[in-house]
Amino acid sequence: MKLLRVGTAGSERPALLDAEGTLRDLSGTVTDIDGALLADDAALDRIRAAAESGELPVLDAAGLRVGPPVGRIGKVVCIGLNYHDHAAETGAATPAEPVVFFKAADTVVGPDDTVLVPRKSVKTDWEVELAVVIGRTARYLESDEEALAHVAGYAVAHDVSEREFQIERGGTWDKGKNCETFNPLGPWLVTADEVADPQNLSLKLWVNGELKQDGSTSQQIFPVAEVVCYVSQFMTLYPGDVINTGTPAGVAMGQPEPKPYLRAGDVVELEIEGLGRQRQELKSA
Repeated sequence: MKLLRVGTAGSERPALLDAEGTLRDLSGTVTDIDGALLADDAALDRIRAAAESGELPVLDAAGLRVGPPVGRIGKVVCIGLNYHDHAAETGAATPAEPVVFFKAADTVVGPDDTVLVPRKSVKTDWEVELAVVIGRTARYLESDEEALAHVAGYAVAHDVSEREFQIERGGTWDKGKNCETFNPLGPWLVTADEVADPQNLSLKLWVNGELKQDGSTSQQIFPVAEVVCYVSQFMTLYPGDVINTGTPAGVAMGQPEPKPYLRAGDVVELEIEGLGRQRQELKSA
């Protein structure tokens, strides 16, 4: 299933994109797309049955904002330097273990919402990423099979980053990762049963129409299952939590001088095979 949330920010309603590409209203079936729903097999079965019946009300998509596909996210866990080519372009050694950092849940916005370039920023960068959405509480998972059984689905994430804040201002990466609007998510949460192999998805990103990133999850250093299993050793993952699994090569930081960092007025578009497409216009904070 392709689940999503539509409407004004803070007042989104649950919806479904059916097999014919028609937007359907789920608000009469469930209250929201969130961790409580994703952990409730009976509720998900109700959605599937309603979708198959063809009786869900049609929503007019014209002019309707698409919000983040998951509401009330508890935490966003991120994996850094998780593609061989991206580690190489930044001059970093291949990590021996996953590099883990956090984004605050309030950085998450809709897939086509405005992204704000922070005040005094000179190195705002782009990163297309596969997001994993957790569907079952995960603690100390022991196998890839167990890890994938805890995944509710997948989505497109844009891990916007400010490299000067991240690298040159001391401390951890968090300064450059948690600026307002720095995690567009969606448009859809595609349930795990519709993603045959999370390690065989193409990822692409364009800036002002120019292709910048063109990669595949097959190039991940630590695959999705290993990432979920690994993270569960250090923290409890709850339904509705999100893991951003890293970006392939092609970010501004990895390009020759003068590096083409983002500015107000730029347009970024990104997509992952089968998971949908995002488009953001950048403005000054």
